[in-house]
Amino acid sequence: MPAVAQQEARPAKGLSTKTWTPDNGNGTFTNPLFYDEFSDPDMIHVGDWFYLTGTTMHAMPGLPVLRSKDLVNWEFLSYASPKLDFGPQYRQEDGKSIYGQGIWAPSFRYHDGTFHIFTNVNGRGTQIYTATDPKGPWQHREMKRILHDLSVLFDDDGKVYVVWDHQEMKVAQLTDDLTDIVPGTEKVVFSKDQGMGEGAHFLKIDGKYYILSANYAGGFRMPAARADNPFGPWEVNHSISTDEGFGLAQGNRLKQGAPRTAPFDIVPGNPKQHNATAIHQGGIVFTPAGEWWGYSMMDYNSVGRLLSLSPVTWHDGWPYFGLPGNLGRNPRTWVKPKTAEAQPIRVPYERSDDFSGSSLKPVWQWNHVPVDDKWSLAERPGFLRLRALPAKSFWEARNSLTQRAIGPRSSPTVAVDVAGLKDGDVAGLALLSLPYATLGVEKTSTGLSVAVFDQARNVTRRVPVAGSRVWLRADADFLTEKARFSYSVDGKRFVPLGDEFTMVFQLVTFQGVRYALFNYNTLGSEGGVADFDSVDIYQPNPHGLMRAIPVGKAVRLTAFGAKAGLHGAAGKVAVGTPSPFGVQDMGLGRVALRAGKQYLTVAADGAVSLAGGTPGQAQSFQWIETPTGELVLMAIANNRFLRVDPSSQTVVADSPGPLTESGDGTRWMWK
Repeated sequence: MPAVAQQEARPAKGLSTKTWTPDNGNGTFTNPLFYDEFSDPDMIHVGDWFYLTGTTMHAMPGLPVLRSKDLVNWEFLSYASPKLDFGPQYRQEDGKSIYGQGIWAPSFRYHDGTFHIFTNVNGRGTQIYTATDPKGPWQHREMKRILHDLSVLFDDDGKVYVVWDHQEMKVAQLTDDLTDIVPGTEKVVFSKDQGMGEGAHFLKIDGKYYILSANYAGGFRMPAARADNPFGPWEVNHSISTDEGFGLAQGNRLKQGAPRTAPFDIVPGNPKQHNATAIHQGGIVFTPAGEWWGYSMMDYNSVGRLLSLSPVTWHDGWPYFGLPGNLGRNPRTWVKPKTAEAQPIRVPYERSDDFSGSSLKPVWQWNHVPVDDKWSLAERPGFLRLRALPAKSFWEARNSLTQRAIGPRSSPTVAVDVAGLKDGDVAGLALLSLPYATLGVEKTSTGLSVAVFDQARNVTRRVPVAGSRVWLRADADFLTEKARFSYSVDGKRFVPLGDEFTMVFQLVTFQGVRYALFNYNTLGSEGGVADFDSVDIYQPNPHGLMRAIPVGKAVRLTAFGAKAGLHGAAGKVAVGTPSPFGVQDMGLGRVALRAGKQYLTVAADGAVSLAGGTPGQAQSFQWIETPTGELVLMAIANNRFLRVDPSSQTVVADSPGPLTESGDGTRWMWK
């Protein structure tokens, strides 16, 4: 059978269908565009459509190709790379694997009727995938050079240039067949101390050359460079975006240098490191409506590296992510890009699955190259059958089928028939990361047991079960980075099993947590079969606001972590006992806040007062939530955020945006 065939999305009967969408349905969107991993993005505009691809590491098929007309609502088209198989490590044979390797940092381009994706693969020449239709088929070949984090530019004169490498970036001209560098054209164009980092995006705009990149030295940020010639000299702007993590604090990490074995040394994140989650690697695009938009990834902790969309403001010839008056920072919620026609809400993947189709849905990817004759959708129609292959642990198990975990919270529930298991088999649901956790059904000579294994602690908890049908569930909270497991023998009553599991982001797999279905045999031989009936992905927070805007109601706003809040009376705004403010709808997710007959008003310099009359721009605030659910209010008058000044205890609208620790005065709690 093919590794994964593409299939049109169709509702899975009786399973959860609500999934994260950035489109708020009111003319605005909320980042991230996808609340599951989409790292190292690259985007192009061809005809009526924007096309997007990104890193997929060791997951196969790889290089998803998505398209959109409004940059917010995306649909899946194809995978450019069905699989990679360059040796035993790609198949998890001989104790080898390509965790954290495989496909990374693609460069997506279109030229003369052909779509091109150039991408890195560890230990190989740079790979090239081409197609005349983004739906495929895609052709594959290999370059003669390894070009780290490359970006390709097809210039107006027919020449093709490439930029690549880390810190000491190089530029060269490519041969006409795109497989090598023209001799004598390779040149180092940036020194290490110029701060250009890596992850380049090579562009030509109005006759001038630009390189956007990501720099993590000293914290994530986006530098840019410009020149009149591909070979320079280049002028560098050290940051067109900095500190923009939407207020999300750094999460759990594995201690640097610590062994990758139990007990794992998990270190809590540092909330005062403002640039630990900041947007960095990405580029910019120009829309048919005449707008510039930026796209970039940011580290969203254990759920992975997510994709964000930002308005771009040109200033002094540089494309800053952000709005006028607040360059380098941008709102998590903002007005959608203009389009000739309103676009329907779309999501690229349907996540729940009852396996009733003839092929796997495109949401699924194998962990390494699968053994195609050891899995089937046809042997027992309506079920995914996985045959157990020998493995010492889940980490080494072949034919594990995965999909990216989705935030901010989600609960995968798996129904599995284990009647076909043989002694030594373990089959079930995993949270794939390092450390990982599994909830599986074990078969021994004494019968069946449900077992939770926590790799971080190297602890297993088991309970015997009777019957052949079991439901396995993980409740994963990617804001607290904690997960709990439970099981059921009737699909209704779920029993918790094991302790809370701590999720982390790490640079071994270079991916966020993944849900995985597995079946392997611990006795060194091929075992029996596990028949997976369904996977239900329930998401309690599928929208950009966890709480709807309380339009038409009165609210009291309390400063986060304090008892005092916003107090308005007699034309003045102060910090004190929170007083009621009426919430008036101003359209596009914006509100005016009314105290009596007056409105909270912001001057261009950020001064805040109360004023009468009909509310307008000076009285409008973009209603935004931080990723963890606190309210922040961006004044439309100056694109700055309302805050309590901790030193003067006054209310001003001068903050560029919420910082990662909660004491910056921009966060509000409301009721």
